[in-house]
Amino acid sequence: MDRNVSKPEKSWETFHGPNLGYVMDMYEKYKNNPNDVEPDLREWFKNYGAPPSTQSTQPLDGHSDAESMKMSASTMHKISKAINLADNIRTFGHILADVNPIEEPSEESPLLKPEENGLSEDDLRSMPADLLCKDAPNHIEDGYDAIVHLKQMYTKSIAFEFDHVYDLEERNWLIKMVESGDIYEDLSNEKRQTILERLTATEKFEQYLHKNFVGQKRFSIEGLDSMVPMLEEMVQHFIHEGASNVMIGMAHRGRLSTLAHVLGKPYNLIFSEFKHAPNKETAPSEGSTTLNYGWTGDVKYHLGADMQVNKESNYTTVSIANNPSHLEFVDPVVAGYARAAQEDREKTGFPDVELNKAGAILVHGDAAFPGEGIVAETLNLSRLKGYQIGGTLHIIANNLLGFTTESHDSRSTTYASDLAKGFEIPIIHVNADDPDACIAAVILACEYRRRFHKDFLIDLVGYRRFGHNEMDEPAATQPQLYEQIRAHDTARTLYAEKLQQENVIDKDQAQAMIDEAQNTLEKEYEKVSGRSQTPGETEPPEVIEKGLPDVETAVDYSTLKQINEELLQYPEGFTVFPKLGRILQRREKAFTEGNIDWGHAEALAFASILSDGTPIRMTGQDSERGTFSHRHLILHDAENGDIHSPMHTLSTAKASFALHNSPLSEAAVVGFEYGYNVQAPDTLVLWEAQYGDFSNAAQVIYDQFISAGRAKWGQRSGLVLLLPHGYEGSGPEHSSARLERFLSLAAENNWNVANATNTSQYFHLLRRQAATLEMDEVRPLVLMTPKSLLRNQTISNSYEAFTEGKFQTIIEDPITGNNADDVDTLIFCSGKVSIDLHENIDENTNTDQLHIVRVEELYPYPRKEIEDVLSRYKNVTSVKWVQEEPKNMGAWGYIQPYLLETLPEGIDLQYIGRRRRSSPSEGDPNVHKREQQRIIDEALNREERGS
Repeated sequence: MDRNVSKPEKSWETFHGPNLGYVMDMYEKYKNNPNDVEPDLREWFKNYGAPPSTQSTQPLDGHSDAESMKMSASTMHKISKAINLADNIRTFGHILADVNPIEEPSEESPLLKPEENGLSEDDLRSMPADLLCKDAPNHIEDGYDAIVHLKQMYTKSIAFEFDHVYDLEERNWLIKMVESGDIYEDLSNEKRQTILERLTATEKFEQYLHKNFVGQKRFSIEGLDSMVPMLEEMVQHFIHEGASNVMIGMAHRGRLSTLAHVLGKPYNLIFSEFKHAPNKETAPSEGSTTLNYGWTGDVKYHLGADMQVNKESNYTTVSIANNPSHLEFVDPVVAGYARAAQEDREKTGFPDVELNKAGAILVHGDAAFPGEGIVAETLNLSRLKGYQIGGTLHIIANNLLGFTTESHDSRSTTYASDLAKGFEIPIIHVNADDPDACIAAVILACEYRRRFHKDFLIDLVGYRRFGHNEMDEPAATQPQLYEQIRAHDTARTLYAEKLQQENVIDKDQAQAMIDEAQNTLEKEYEKVSGRSQTPGETEPPEVIEKGLPDVETAVDYSTLKQINEELLQYPEGFTVFPKLGRILQRREKAFTEGNIDWGHAEALAFASILSDGTPIRMTGQDSERGTFSHRHLILHDAENGDIHSPMHTLSTAKASFALHNSPLSEAAVVGFEYGYNVQAPDTLVLWEAQYGDFSNAAQVIYDQFISAGRAKWGQRSGLVLLLPHGYEGSGPEHSSARLERFLSLAAENNWNVANATNTSQYFHLLRRQAATLEMDEVRPLVLMTPKSLLRNQTISNSYEAFTEGKFQTIIEDPITGNNADDVDTLIFCSGKVSIDLHENIDENTNTDQLHIVRVEELYPYPRKEIEDVLSRYKNVTSVKWVQEEPKNMGAWGYIQPYLLETLPEGIDLQYIGRRRRSSPSEGDPNVHKREQQRIIDEALNREERGS
């Protein structure tokens, strides 16, 4: 505080009401020891002296001026304590709340007791109610009533944590909703009867499965039964808001009940899956629910489904996403679905986003939510420009156990939900045995999401009636817990009793619900009782086996030239960073007189794809500029920071172009882009790794979704992965995109794996991918991209390579093998090492006896093209596979058996490259250089050069 500032005439008018009481309290401390108060207050007291003790410059809330003036410092001190007590209830009430169905609430904390805070009932009665709870209902008459009311609101079977929500508007709104009682809508008798019907159907369904399919896994919902009416309430909210899509992501627990009772999957289809006889041909025509099958299929508690709903003049698709056993990894996939459904990609520029067009619901496990890092990565996406979806509704299906692991061994936090606090997400804990409270929690969550377009989390606290799965005996590890659970009535039983006590239903009505549920199950079971159990087909369809169609990817000269010129035009008044402007301007001359480098080729490809009417979405760490400063498709004004993308102003463009820098995440971002692409199959979606090495953090997404999603679930994807790969002496984490891992997953034409070595190849690959997006033959593209070669003239092509031709699966080196009869050695290689070989050819290289062939597309294996090469070089006695990766990495392990099958009998196949290694590359650039030169020299049949 500046001492030279003149004192205002009425300095103490800054404080009044409770605040004045607070500073009085602080002044007493200051008199005893100035260091006991904050520095700012010390300065204030030095400048302005003591606060008024018997008068208030403004009336205390709820009191006249005369009444306020009579208040003593002691009274103000008690008011301060009362306000602190009210805030303590708001902040710590959740600790005492009755949210655990099988445990009694904690003993009341001294923090929440008036007497422990120096307050009597008379003290509180003398205070106005709105001093402590301004949003209290009308029947709250004084401060004591207000404290009792706050305890009721914050410590019953629903508890709240909002203290970490820093936005005051949001926090005040949340507090008002709780303390006014607005979230406790008076549920009609009809609504409560419907909830009981749902609980009855859910319970009887689970019990029926338990009885008729003994020992089979189903991951029962029992103990969290209220989740079914909660999910229904959320879905209905989104439908009412006009959503065309509602996406649900969840793991195994409760999945079958959710499919049956929220998405309407017929019981008989679920029963048939338990009998191992799914009728894939008729499944989609059953009712309005479409099931998801691939040719290998998946276990029943991984499968998703779609339901079409026609309500309130809206057509809505409600979906449960297919999900593997990797639990939370479906989270970003579902978020990607939602974002794709919210966007309009038909116009140029960034897509228009309409948040109400789609909604996302994620159901988490209580052990997985804090345990799986993908959860934090996904939550971090929630408010980022390129990923936000207007708020996700989260439910933690909290059964207090992770398989056999109790909470104290599975997390370091008080609650399973605590991770969400770091993202300022409001949290409700609710007792799963109280369906009315569960619906109240949903009402608040939906309204918050509608108002503020942010995430909301409900921690649904229940239990698990059986083991982790139904073959497991949980009492072996939690004997006391399961003794309590087995003695505990179900949520349906408790709710039915409550409704009978409140005269909402009678005993006969409750029994009628049970009978109806049981009869329905029996009738549905009869439909499958005699069904054949012949295993289904596990081979991919013919359309998959036959490979990609032959598509034209060349662009005529005049169109490409116009595009090139327009990409170098900027809005009036836009100032490109001078150095960058000069670099980009070179592309004008390079197009007609020189060679087109990698970034230039990409820009031409993107622009031509947009001109064909295909939207593009691309994300990655630093992808707007490009990690290696080669892209620059989002430009920043050097004077005011405004942004401009030349893709947004193309006169020929017919679709949107979205390019976003991603957060420092691989798994969540790749999952998001995969989900986006599945939901928007007409969009060219690309993800670029900062370095290819970093992409291995998304391995679960590759393994479980991108490579296998179509075989397991019939889920098509045309996602493009751009993975910078190449050995330049930059060390083990900046060399390898782990090509071998993608090749080890390659089968059944599940994706294309390529390692393009010139710029026109990249151009044609991108255009081929865009052209096949909506075809049945579409598949993901895994592309190893260059680093040091980005501006290398050896890999740059003139415009003719773009206006003619198409992608070639192999490229033969132009300066080797010119006389086929003289060639006795063939070198096959892929990627950057092929350019190293080409650039090392000199007068000491016998190019007459040697021919180099670059394998540009590794999977599918280009058998015919390689056979054609071998048929032309009939005198070959030696074939070499050359790579820069270690022997146990790169393409060697994948391609060796293919080459051995293809080579004529008697021809030797030799490996040249690094030895088998545990680390991808050397860490010392000099060692790398020496080893790289050894590989080149050995491949070219010459003595090793010195370093």
